[in-house]
Amino acid sequence: MKKLAARNYEDLLQCSMPVFEGLLQEPYNNIILDLLFTLNEWHSLAKLRLHTDSTLQRLDARTTHLGRQLHQFLQGVCPDFDTRELPREEAARGQRNACKKKSAVLKNPVTLQKIPRAPPKKKNFNMCTYKLHSLGDYVNTIRWFGTTDSYSTQPV
Repeated sequence: MKKLAARNYEDLLQCSMPVFEGLLQEPYNNIILDLLFTLNEWHSLAKLRLHTDSTLQRLDARTTHLGRQLHQFLQGVCPDFDTRELPREEAARGQRNACKKKSAVLKNPVTLQKIPRAPPKKKNFNMCTYKLHSLGDYVNTIRWFGTTDSYSTQPV
């Protein structure tokens, strides 16, 4: 599952609830299932090809609810799980460090020493991303420019 397109994420999101159901203990199970349901509902509303005032009000309310649920996930689920880098992320970091070490040795041969392999780094859920920040702008953007399928953000 490498290099997925947006439509692939949409398909995965729609099929994810039965996969996650019962996977974790309570209260994690309910928090995650509620979050997945809200994400599906938000996505469905955002992708509508025709909006009315009531659908935009619903999308705005769901956006607020989604933000609250993401905070609940961040505070209620994330601290209880020790998440680490994937093996490929760890390998890529090792490659970058090896290149840095090689260039440092070429500059100063005295620094030749073996660096021990670092364990996988801890990974935390990051709420400070532009994608999450921009969710609140969807309703106004739809009001100004129309539905999301009627324009492109690509430069001409």
